[in-house]
Amino acid sequence: MARKKKDAKTPPMSKINGVIEGAGEVIEQKIASTIEENYMPYAMSVIMSRAIPEIDGFKPSHRKLLYTMYKMGLLTGNRTKSANIVGATMKLNPHGDSAIYDTMVRLSRGYEALLHPYIDSKGNFGKFYSRDMAWAASRYTEAKLDPICNELFRDIDKDTVDFVDNYDNTMKEPSLLPASYPSVLVNANTGIAVGMASNICSFNLKEVCETTAALIRDKDHDIMSTMPAPDFIGGGQIVYDEEAIRKIFETGRGGVKVRAKYEYDKKNNCIDVYSIPPSTSCEVIIEKIIDLVKQGKVKEVSDIRDETGIDGLKITIDLKRGTDPEKLMLKLFKLTTLQDTFSCNFNILIAGVPKVMGVREILNEWIAFRIECIRRRTYFDLKKKQDKLHLLKGLKTILLDIDKAVKIVRETEEESEVVPNLMIGFGIDEIQAEYVAEIKLRHLNKEYILKRIEDIENLEEEIADLEAILASKQRVKTIIVKELKNVADKYGKPRKSILLHNVAESEESFAEEVPDYPVNLFFSKEGYFKKITPQSLRMSGEQKLKDGDVMIQHFESTNSAELLFFTNQCQVYKSKASDFADTKASVLGEYIAAKLQMDENEVPVKMIVTKDYKGILVFGFENGKIAKVPLEAYYTKTNRKKLVNAYSDKSPLTDVIFIEEDREVMLKSSGGRVLLVHTGAINLKTSKNTLGVAVMRMKKGQYLESMEIYPEDLFSKPTRYRTKTFPALGAFLTEEDSGNEQLTIL
Repeated sequence: MARKKKDAKTPPMSKINGVIEGAGEVIEQKIASTIEENYMPYAMSVIMSRAIPEIDGFKPSHRKLLYTMYKMGLLTGNRTKSANIVGATMKLNPHGDSAIYDTMVRLSRGYEALLHPYIDSKGNFGKFYSRDMAWAASRYTEAKLDPICNELFRDIDKDTVDFVDNYDNTMKEPSLLPASYPSVLVNANTGIAVGMASNICSFNLKEVCETTAALIRDKDHDIMSTMPAPDFIGGGQIVYDEEAIRKIFETGRGGVKVRAKYEYDKKNNCIDVYSIPPSTSCEVIIEKIIDLVKQGKVKEVSDIRDETGIDGLKITIDLKRGTDPEKLMLKLFKLTTLQDTFSCNFNILIAGVPKVMGVREILNEWIAFRIECIRRRTYFDLKKKQDKLHLLKGLKTILLDIDKAVKIVRETEEESEVVPNLMIGFGIDEIQAEYVAEIKLRHLNKEYILKRIEDIENLEEEIADLEAILASKQRVKTIIVKELKNVADKYGKPRKSILLHNVAESEESFAEEVPDYPVNLFFSKEGYFKKITPQSLRMSGEQKLKDGDVMIQHFESTNSAELLFFTNQCQVYKSKASDFADTKASVLGEYIAAKLQMDENEVPVKMIVTKDYKGILVFGFENGKIAKVPLEAYYTKTNRKKLVNAYSDKSPLTDVIFIEEDREVMLKSSGGRVLLVHTGAINLKTSKNTLGVAVMRMKKGQYLESMEIYPEDLFSKPTRYRTKTFPALGAFLTEEDSGNEQLTIL
């Protein structure tokens, strides 16, 4: 296929005689213009029309579904089949029935994902806290709007919000819902867009309403005094960190630590978990605990099962005799998602622009939005009342001389002339005359006339009050505060999530208790590791190894020792002896590269065993350089499993040895020369990937073949192999010394 360069704005291909013109041609286009023309519109669509909620607290899919249910009359009356709702919603949301029903499930009371669900559901809607509990098909379930939706749609027909065309311009839908409370903070909302995301945690409705009202009265109100922390539908216990919570309130970003809530059943010796963090599920917790038991990290658990039923979530953990439930739960909080962090990212669309805001800024934006809704509603009511007053004033003019009006109507020959004649006869406009002309004959009595005149007086008072509201921003704010109080009184509920203040530092940094006992640690050249107890080792025969493999390291230590595995790719993997199961000499052992999930083509070359990170590591490189690094440089406060740049990558590693203090080491080149070097002559470097010091000079094509601690009295004249200056070539072994050569690395 010939490559033909065409302009990026090549006209679309056309079909001529059954052949597509331009087919098979390759069009070259700059990647920047491709992204700008094709990808950017998609990204903007996802951000603005799908994933990020707006100030009313809803994404477009939520809003379309709820508005459809509102128009179906499901705010009152009986429930209807979910399939009916899904079908009707397609007039606004053409994304398919499955996507619509998924949205509906997440807003329902049965799914238990929201503090104040918007849909009153009947049937199996699954559970938010269960990964495997699937919801029933839409043809089996029923739904209607929850009573709290009255607050979402209140006055929506009074021009409180803008309406826009749906996707095919056949009907109108609201661009926002005029929620009378800050629903954006009351219910959790999560969305992933292109290049950004949103994750809003839920807050207690009553606290949100009280805080918003207080903020309206005093813009400097301390929000945390009335709304101390989030509140989650699953309850749980919030590990209260004032600094972390304040950061979330101020910036809209941060994390909230949430613990499961549990009770100890002394009679049955078990722990019953009744609520879990919102970021996990029952299955994840149970699978993790089972895995920990299999690994031997949690030995206090005899059984675990999911007893979730009609009474709600329940995970039962059976304990072994003598287990302290408090200590076990502290361990499980550390090792499982029974304690997890809810990450907050308060990203909200404001006037079509995504913006990450703190709680104060969000509430101020909502107050501004609600002020506009109240003003538009007030103006709508004012216009209606002014129009009605205008009609009644025309009626009043005619009712003062009803006989004249009747006479005009009777003497008018054509019906089309009735309205013009009334306008001329009484000096009223066409709208008033049309209204008068439609009055029934039965209403031409004294009682009807007096009632209409009374209506005029009442209307004039109401219009004056509405005009005063429009003229006073304070009056509008007073209305908002009153409505917030009504919502809080009507729908407010006690806080579900308990706040844990002053959690002991020892609890937060709870360390897993590891049984400590003597062990023998073995490491082979092919990368296999064994941990064998002394008793088992005494009863064992020869070590089982793969063909061609040999044991290169053997340490006598304890089960609490820490292990550092240096690899051929300048990395070190950290582990603990307790992470490995006790084994026997008759098995191959654990393959370290697989166990520690090393990178592709990465293999361990040396194992270092330590308990206190005291001592020195001496690295020997093939170019003859030696680096001396304190073992303390590899200590980390956090439980990091992998450290990069563990040593220099400028030359291949010959060997690394551990010494407790400076001593003499023996180097041997591939050319057969030997050099004795005291490590005290090499400066200690704190940087792990130091290049080292040139110690042994290599002739062309030669390299440092081995390095080991020099055994005392190995050579008859060791001074032959020592030098006062570096780098040095070293010396060949004498006949006498070559017979004593012991260069096997132990």
